[in-house]
Amino acid sequence: MTDTLLPADIVALAQQVIDENRAAGRKVALAESCTGGLVCAALTEIAGSSAVVDSGFITYSNAAKHRQLGVPHDIIDTFGAVSVACAWAMAQGALKHSDADVAVAISGIAGPDGGSPQKPVGLVVFAKAERGGTDVVAEERHFTPTSRASVRADAARVALELLLPPRTEDPAEPAGDYAI
Repeated sequence: MTDTLLPADIVALAQQVIDENRAAGRKVALAESCTGGLVCAALTEIAGSSAVVDSGFITYSNAAKHRQLGVPHDIIDTFGAVSVACAWAMAQGALKHSDADVAVAISGIAGPDGGSPQKPVGLVVFAKAERGGTDVVAEERHFTPTSRASVRADAARVALELLLPPRTEDPAEPAGDYAI
């Protein structure tokens, strides 16, 4: 695809997310803060994405995180918006307010300002929640902030990877080595 504003690797990864989730019969939702809708934009660059993309929430402010996704004030007050706890609550809220099977949330500090010694520019947190799932999938990453755009693009790549369905072993393949 040459008619896009997005980097080719992000569009290729978005294509993979759409293809694999369509094959798995899964709908996805995003709760984005520092990426400002970049992940949804990448997914909707792909023709046929409406079969997979259910919702996108851009909750840049703390008030929007609470209002749109139901992130409790005490989580933001205690841990901050850029925390695993907040990202997990965002992902849960995206599931609750959508018909998606899986939701990924992103919150971070893209810079060039806004960082602190405890939460430097380039810190981004992610969470993935699956409908009916009980596992907490959340992590923080520290990207080298060469620019605001680089942090946002790196965060979008990670979020897209989190949206890929779990890999399953091919049942047609033998499980181990066999000697005859």
